[in-house]
Amino acid sequence: MKLQRKNRLRALSLGAVAVSGALALTACGSDDAGTKPSGTSSSAAAGSIKCDGAKGQLLADGSSAQKNAIDAWVKEFSQACGVQINYKGAGSGAGVTSFNQGQIAFAGSDSALKPEDVLASKKVCKGGQGIDLPMVGGPIALGYNVPGVDDLVLDAPTLAKIFDSKIQKWNDAAIKKLNPSAKLPDLKIQAFHRSEDSGTTDNFTKYLIATTPDNWKYEGGKAWQAKGGQAASGSAGVAQGVKQNPGAIGYFELSYAKDMTTVAVATGAKTPVKPSTDSATADIAAAKVVGTGSDLTLKLDYNTKAEGAYPLTLVTYEIVCDKGNKPETLPATKAFLTYLASEDGQKVLSENDYAPIPAEIIAKVRTTVAGLS
Repeated sequence: MKLQRKNRLRALSLGAVAVSGALALTACGSDDAGTKPSGTSSSAAAGSIKCDGAKGQLLADGSSAQKNAIDAWVKEFSQACGVQINYKGAGSGAGVTSFNQGQIAFAGSDSALKPEDVLASKKVCKGGQGIDLPMVGGPIALGYNVPGVDDLVLDAPTLAKIFDSKIQKWNDAAIKKLNPSAKLPDLKIQAFHRSEDSGTTDNFTKYLIATTPDNWKYEGGKAWQAKGGQAASGSAGVAQGVKQNPGAIGYFELSYAKDMTTVAVATGAKTPVKPSTDSATADIAAAKVVGTGSDLTLKLDYNTKAEGAYPLTLVTYEIVCDKGNKPETLPATKAFLTYLASEDGQKVLSENDYAPIPAEIIAKVRTTVAGLS
């Protein structure tokens, strides 16, 4: 009995030493704040990230449409390089404003910089200017909350009238015509839109202007201009409004449409198209680069009638200076954007309901990021 007790104590002692050693190794691999030092990784994906001298922290803001993608990227990059990245996602308009005020290292915007924005950026980008780098693609889903209706088809004219308060009931004749077998209720429509300046709004209204100008006579832009409807902050706010209110419909990036039904858009193709990463990629693949110099602004085809191509897509741009980035944040900015544009970085998009940027375009983005100074 004494011998058994002695052996048991010896085993416990060895186990304690092993645990102590493991804790010591863990401590050696972390800094005082608990983050991993530059160049270390906790996952296979993070292991392929090149930190290239990245350190400190980055402040960024802008598009809420890409917030879920940015969060996934930040998790991997921070684990690999120990850089803290704070991306607020307050909307494209807020991001561009903060960038041109020199408050952030980069901005995210679902709309390319306007000429006046480029001019303003020259005050911050010493010797250069702000440029648009397409990094995230995705469909603008139209989520709806209509009890008893699981498959809803809408076209551009009907959408324009719904969001301009011209169609106010779900059993309206125009909706019935597109959905002859659906049991449409006598229920008031609550159309949710963004309350703040938004690139998602800009892209949604560009689609309406391009496809049904007779029914959407507003000039477009980041600010919502149509009458009526319900306003909510950010893509998350619009999605929440739709989920909580029977009769609601709203627009937001696909990753916010989880646990809700989405509209199939009638484009003139044989079959109405549902939002998906594949259907968005099919549309973005036809986009053309219309930016000049290092700017890679894209022109999307909102009027597509190609089978399986979803017409309501957006591209989110990361906005940086081509020259004149702040030296204290340039290494981290370049390393982070290099990862986003890499093959592994783009894979993160499809894993999170976003559409990767087509190969020919993302190759140009990689070259441009490498040349930032």
